[in-house]
Amino acid sequence: MTNRTLVTPRGLAKLHEQLRLYKEIERPKNVRDIEEARAHGDLRENAEYHAAKERQGMIQAHCQHLETQIATAEIIDPRSLSGTRVMFGATVTLTDVETEHEVRYQIVGDDEADLASGLISLNAPIARGMIGKETGDEVVVHTPKGKRNFVIEQVEFK
Repeated sequence: MTNRTLVTPRGLAKLHEQLRLYKEIERPKNVRDIEEARAHGDLRENAEYHAAKERQGMIQAHCQHLETQIATAEIIDPRSLSGTRVMFGATVTLTDVETEHEVRYQIVGDDEADLASGLISLNAPIARGMIGKETGDEVVVHTPKGKRNFVIEQVEFK
């Protein structure tokens, strides 16, 4: 059984762009670095050469990871979803019960999560607490700072 990687169309585009950058920019730069380091002489004691070869392995590993993510991607377009239950792709407005501070998050895949942009991973504790809940439901999240309670104010798919 193949593990699927849930992504939004935006997340898939981000994966493709990262792969393109590694293949078209990082890898050729690394090849030039290896060639330059080789020109410095004895490879056994050439730290620049060994560092560049190590970087080559890391670039290859990143490319393989991205290729796997793309190959196993299950694309879910939030605009094609509807309803009142929180699920992957939903944009959820929450109110912290204690502080009455309002926050808004979209639930996305691990590789496209960016808290500063309001994109949280499906595997984040707050997202796991919201899945399956509806507007008006309370969400209890256990954080390193203790338990926090939120109320779901709005669920949107856009």
